[in-house]
Amino acid sequence: MIVAPFGRFTEGRVPDPGIAALFTRENRWQARLDVEAALALAEADAGVIPKESARAIALTARIEKLDIKRVLAATAEASHPLVPLIEEFARAVGSKHGGWVHWGATTQNITQTADVLVLRDAHRVLLHQLSRVLRSAAGLAERSAELPMAGRTHSQHAVPVTFGFKVAVWIDQLVAHTERLERLDDRLFCVLMGGAAGTFASFGDAGRVIEAGVAHRLGLHPMRVPSRSINDGIVELVLVLAQLAGTIGKIAKDVYALMQPEFAEAFEPVPEGTVGSSTMPHKRNPQLALDLLTMSAELRALAAPALESMLHDQEANGAMTALLEDVAASAAVLAGDMLARMEVIVGGLVLDPARMRDNISLSAGMIGSESLMLALGEKIGRQKAHDVVFDVAQAAARRDRPFVEMLLDEPVVAGAFDRAELGELIDPAAYLGLSAEIAGELAACATTTADRLDALPARAPLMTR
Repeated sequence: MIVAPFGRFTEGRVPDPGIAALFTRENRWQARLDVEAALALAEADAGVIPKESARAIALTARIEKLDIKRVLAATAEASHPLVPLIEEFARAVGSKHGGWVHWGATTQNITQTADVLVLRDAHRVLLHQLSRVLRSAAGLAERSAELPMAGRTHSQHAVPVTFGFKVAVWIDQLVAHTERLERLDDRLFCVLMGGAAGTFASFGDAGRVIEAGVAHRLGLHPMRVPSRSINDGIVELVLVLAQLAGTIGKIAKDVYALMQPEFAEAFEPVPEGTVGSSTMPHKRNPQLALDLLTMSAELRALAAPALESMLHDQEANGAMTALLEDVAASAAVLAGDMLARMEVIVGGLVLDPARMRDNISLSAGMIGSESLMLALGEKIGRQKAHDVVFDVAQAAARRDRPFVEMLLDEPVVAGAFDRAELGELIDPAAYLGLSAEIAGELAACATTTADRLDALPARAPLMTR
């Protein structure tokens, strides 16, 4: 896989999502055995192989019944990804029934379908992680729905928002990615069971029946065309995870910036004893946010090779298949590790309302210029009002005088409003729009989505054991 082989030093601070364990050699081999068992049972139902042999194959399809050292040695000698496992499996089944193992299938039928089973388990883990992140985000949005802070566009003060509104933006994107993941089902979770070129030639007239039987036992879907060169469902998963990584990276950038001493408005939780720097004892580094920025870049970079893997030539290209195997596994592991860090950050984010108020005041009322401009525009027209307020604001930015004092020196403004009215117009807390309402709406949306995800079973059952 492409993911970092030595882990990250922050792993002790976050829960293990368990996705990396799904992609271990042993688990992937067990998934291959599960597919072989489903194939044998489906073939027996179709009258292609003896029922007694199918039962023996299904009962033996457990990794602990195989000699793994023998498989590894044979793999090195044969230089093939599946044949040594099949030969050892047939040996374990016994001479009477072992000859029916892998009947009519080609390697990719087994390996890709098995990887889809593993990806399905990873998919479930990711959805349950998203549920926990969304539930924490809902609580955060509710608590901070009315907490004013400076809205920033192009890294400059824009108009006031609330912190809850900022969280609502996060929630909206996370819910969208969650729904994209949910909608992958019929394109991603498919069996590939068409034989060497996808024509079912090796299964005879029973091809579609066998395919349906395998799909039923594994809880997967048949393919319209079971071609080995069709992989867009798995590619789509990687692309959705890349989009999720983009959103998580954006959230990490927000937290990273807000932790800077110049802002100091929000902080990821920093456990007692966490060391920020080897030389500067005062450092309180955004370690998890930095992790997320790194991982986001790594996962988003996997979108290109995932798309490249679609370029099979003719009926199949092993290089494209191997490329997507690595990319999909890496994307799933990275997504799980990112969401584990998101759980900790969103669930423990520390806010500083006083610092938010101080930062809003940095522009001495100019953050309320839009409110003033619109009110003045009702009296003299929008564009003229914009020009008047713009000139005063730019002058105030260059001089050491309060914005409100300079507004009162402007005849057009002073003729329209008195000091008290100006103070109300440029009061940040009075110009929050629907920030609080939007925060509440998205908190409810996050909770509803989390409730739906929590109803999903942790793992789909197989009908081969």
